[in-house]
Order: sequence, then C-alpha cells, then structure tokens
Amino acid sequence: MTPHAETAGVSGFSIALPLALFAVLSAALAVEAGFVNIERRAPAFAAPKVVTIAPHEFQYREPTEYFRKGLAVDAPKREANVRVPLTIAEYQTSLSEYDRCVADGACPDPEGRSAISGDDTPVTGVSYDDALRYANWLSQKTGEQWRLPTDFELAYAAADRFPDDALGIDTDSKNPALRWLADYEREARRSASSDPAPQPRGSFGVSQTGLVDFGGNIWEWTSTCNRRIDLDKEAGIEEPDPANCGIMIASGRHRAPMSTFVRNPKGGGCSVGSPPDNLGFRLVRQPGFAESVKAFTRRAIADMLSGTIFKGVQRDDNEG
Repeated sequence: MTPHAETAGVSGFSIALPLALFAVLSAALAVEAGFVNIERRAPAFAAPKVVTIAPHEFQYREPTEYFRKGLAVDAPKREANVRVPLTIAEYQTSLSEYDRCVADGACPDPEGRSAISGDDTPVTGVSYDDALRYANWLSQKTGEQWRLPTDFELAYAAADRFPDDALGIDTDSKNPALRWLADYEREARRSASSDPAPQPRGSFGVSQTGLVDFGGNIWEWTSTCNRRIDLDKEAGIEEPDPANCGIMIASGRHRAPMSTFVRNPKGGGCSVGSPPDNLGFRLVRQPGFAESVKAFTRRAIADMLSGTIFKGVQRDDNEG
C-alpha cells in the first residue's frame, strides 16, 4: 500500500458521501414539490390538524411498575435524545371527528355521550380498542398511516405538561411508613377534578411544544403495555406485545393502567390508583416516504458535518 492510500480512501469517502446524501435529499424534495410524480391516494377528507414536535432532549421516567423486596420503587429516569421529528394531532380527537367513523359503521358509539357536547368537544367514553378502530378507519380514508402514540412519544410531545409519577423515596429505604405517606400524598394530588365534564378544545392550555389540552380532565390512550417488574428476580425483562396485552397505559395528569375494553374509567378497570376523569385519545401520523427520506438525509448530513459519522454508530433513544 502506498503511504497515502488510506488517506486517499478516507478523502474519497468524505467527498462521495455528501454527494450521495445531497442526491437523495434532492430527489425527496423533487417528489415533495411535485416535479417527480409518485402516485398517492388523495385524501377523502381533511385529516386532523397536526403539530410537528422538533427533535429535543428530555427526561423520561418509564411507566413500568418496579418492585424490590415486595415494595414499590420508582422507575428509572433517563435522558432521552430524540433526533426524529414527531407528527402528532394538535388536539385530542373530537366528537365530530369520531362521529364520522360511527356513521361509516366502523366505530361503536362512545359511552355516556352528553346532549350538550359541542362538535369541538373531545370524544370520551371510548376504549383502547375503539381508538384502534378509529385509527385504522382514518388511515383508510386519508391514505396516510395513523396510530396511537407510545407513552414515550406522548411524553416527548407533551414536554413540560407531562407528569412525573415518582414517589421520591430512596430505593434502599425499608421504612414502610415513609412509603405509605408518599403514596398517600401522591394519591391526594390525583383527586378527581371539581368539574370532570369534557370541555371544548383549548380549555386546558398548550404545552411549550404546541400540544393542546394535554393534562386536562381527559386521559389519552397510548400503545404502551403496562408492566410490573420484580427487581429481585434475575429473569430477563422482555418488552410485551401490545397485541397480547390486556392493560394499556392511559396518560394525563398521571399515568393510569387501564383494561383495553374500558370506556368509563369510573366504572372499574383501573388496575391501581385514582381513576381518570375521562378516556379519549389523539393520534400520531407516520411520515410518508418523501418525509422519511428528507428527515434521514438531513440527520445524516448533520452527523457528517459534526463529525459523528466517523466515530462509529451511536445509540438513538428515539422510540417512535
């Protein structure tokens, strides 16, 4: 090998890679702008209004219930660095939006419908299964892919509005009185709203990321399965399949594990703690091909310019 062969190889790679990435990005932009025609199904009607959550770092505490020596301990909290934008409905799914699915025969009527609820009132009285039916129906109608968010994605989107359910007790503490008092105080903070009736959109404020009404009196279904882990056991921890999970996480002012068939949380089905006031949902829109290519290319170019592309593969905490 000549003295400069290795240098020449790296130099050639550093030149070819930006050109390849630029070509992919240009192609994606051409598709998006309409210069290149890729057949798409035209939406049958207007899709929900969305907000794009820009990549950012945030602290995330897992919804998993951890136990040590028979006592509940706080789930770990970690720094998550999400590098992929998330497109999520700005508002919770409204009664009028859900009624279109009911009229089409694809969704059941919500439970406890109020005669005074307006069209912009979020739909409540819907189960996890009902939310899945609506997401599938909306995907077929719009030609876009819609789904429920994970708990991680909802925490990422809600940002400053997302709760921290920690007891705040030293995990090595063996004093049951401290644990009991902390749990009592937490449940007291979770007391029912003075007015649990669903309110019109915009009644509960906006997060710093632009998500409207999260943390009001409507808990939102997620696709995250409830888990209980005994830290004293050495068995490996497997991620449960949501399709085979009967208890899902509904997130709002606090997390609530709920049976998938429950529509009215006050009628039972909450596995632990104070029940939610109401159950509703909002959906995530999966990016299309052109959006995915653009996002990947921009991320790759940013990595290249920052030099990380030459430092090996780094772990990405994006769970979407």
